[in-house]
Amino acid sequence: MATRLYTHPVYLEHLTPPGHPERPDRLRAIAKVLAHDVFAPLDRVEAPMADETAILLAHPETYARRIRAEIPHEGLARIDADTVVGPRSWDAALTAVGAATAAVDDVFEGRADNVFVAARPPGHHAEKDRAMGFCLFNNAAIAARHAQKAHGAERVAIVDWDVHHGNGTQDIFWDDPSVLYCSTHQMPLYPGTGAASETGAGNIVNLPLAPGSDGEALREALESVILPRIDDFRPDIIIISAGFDAHYRDPLAELNFTERDFGSATSMLMERAGRWSGNRLVSLLEGGYDLEGLGLSVAAHVGCLMKG
Repeated sequence: MATRLYTHPVYLEHLTPPGHPERPDRLRAIAKVLAHDVFAPLDRVEAPMADETAILLAHPETYARRIRAEIPHEGLARIDADTVVGPRSWDAALTAVGAATAAVDDVFEGRADNVFVAARPPGHHAEKDRAMGFCLFNNAAIAARHAQKAHGAERVAIVDWDVHHGNGTQDIFWDDPSVLYCSTHQMPLYPGTGAASETGAGNIVNLPLAPGSDGEALREALESVILPRIDDFRPDIIIISAGFDAHYRDPLAELNFTERDFGSATSMLMERAGRWSGNRLVSLLEGGYDLEGLGLSVAAHVGCLMKG
């Protein structure tokens, strides 16, 4: 089976102010690299818009209504200092959720071994009832709950290698041992969470990295801690919160990963998905704000996914 790619033009219509790092050009940079002939075998599918009830898999209804009420009819509105919405942001966010849940359906129903979702806004900073860090709804958390509810997954592993800690995902699954959440991230850095001592119900694994750490630190975190925890957990599906802002070119942080490091990490997680999860792996775009670094990293990541 081919690797499936979900994206949608509406993601470009989620607008942010000039100079904002989470901007439509991010997806244009990804589209440019994935237009290369080597990616011709990708199974490219337009992302579906989710039903609004999908949000409720990870967020209360009162929160969903509050976010919808923030959407302006024209111009831009700020939810917080970093998180901005425009007239099409609700549709873009619902379509990001729709792509995440459709990707889960695909790997459980045999339409793809693995799926990459190139969507925005990202999701891993969105807590149960708080939008922050450019994120409105937690796409990874919704995907995990969808795997459990729609496909009977008993154990879901989420691996987050974004340079910023996924405080939202940790918040949602803090006391839920059916979901293993493993995060590598720079510390100190926004949002200030993600200390190794934050372990939830024993299902939260935080591996903070010092500024200046390179890809060897990522490899060490995977080989010494994350992969053994996945082996013990034996997940029915692996979900990657695939942020590429730990790339050395990225302006928002100080880790020094290369695109090859992301490719290597992808291969390691694919091997575990093959071992425990019937090859079921879903990757959801999170951060990555230098356009060249993002494009190179996504190319390496998707290239590895396509090798199956």
